[in-house]
Amino acid sequence: MRKSEVSSTLTVYHDGQFWVGVVEHVENDMLKVERVVFGAEPSNEEVYTWVLERWSSLRLSAEAEPVGPRVGRLPGNPKRRAREAAKAMHQRGPSTVSQLALARERERVKDESRSERAVRRQDEARSRWEGRCERKRRKHRGK
Repeated sequence: MRKSEVSSTLTVYHDGQFWVGVVEHVENDMLKVERVVFGAEPSNEEVYTWVLERWSSLRLSAEAEPVGPRVGRLPGNPKRRAREAAKAMHQRGPSTVSQLALARERERVKDESRSERAVRRQDEARSRWEGRCERKRRKHRGK
């Protein structure tokens, strides 16, 4: 029986205009991502209440991205772990894999909306054409 690893990370950063949070959820080496816009700079309390209230209702990306194999390392030196945590705190933005997953999700949504728009446009053109034909028939009958 395989062990399943589950890890979730919320990264809050300023993208130049708004404060944005990126939720990265890794389960069984598959990454799912969600981008959340906070707007103004959220305080620690606001982020904490957001996590408590809205974490379960997140709509993570439908398609999961495979994550590379993790290097198995024992929880070692506490000083090293503190340095790694401090380094992670100073990193700006989400991981590259998360950015790629978000870009793929945007492309998928864009393709879906493009196809829906095309279908809607064809339906409208068909209904306009049928209306013209109906008006021609009525005019031909003299009504």
